[in-house]
Amino acid sequence: MKPRHKKMAVIALSVGALAVSVALVLNAFQSNLVFFFSPSQVVAKEAPIGKSFRVGGLVEEGSLKRDGDGTIMKFAITDTAEVIRVVYTGILPDLFKEGKGVVAQGRMADDGVFYADEVLAKHDENYMPPEAAAALEQAAKAREI
Repeated sequence: MKPRHKKMAVIALSVGALAVSVALVLNAFQSNLVFFFSPSQVVAKEAPIGKSFRVGGLVEEGSLKRDGDGTIMKFAITDTAEVIRVVYTGILPDLFKEGKGVVAQGRMADDGVFYADEVLAKHDENYMPPEAAAALEQAAKAREI
């Protein structure tokens, strides 16, 4: 093999290795990407069925129920316009309360229930996740129209 052909082979292998590594990185990024939706968007079928996403808003007053041994929690998240039923298996954060802001990550099932893998509660009296605050504001504007 001539030196010129060796150089071309090395360049081709390098470009191929780079392309494979870029494809693997983009695939990993895509699989870890999680979008946020408000309850209104979920009811409007804008959220993916069977894929992981986040939904946020306020925990509806009087909706918290414990099933079984107390580790299965059922509650509802609202943006004051629409309500999403949520089922979570595990221990809720200490700051989780009815009427307070929450973001849940999980999957929407065909039965219209959101099965959460993770529940995040606000951390002080003045904080609400920006996505949840924007969703509440948008829902309030929609009700005024």
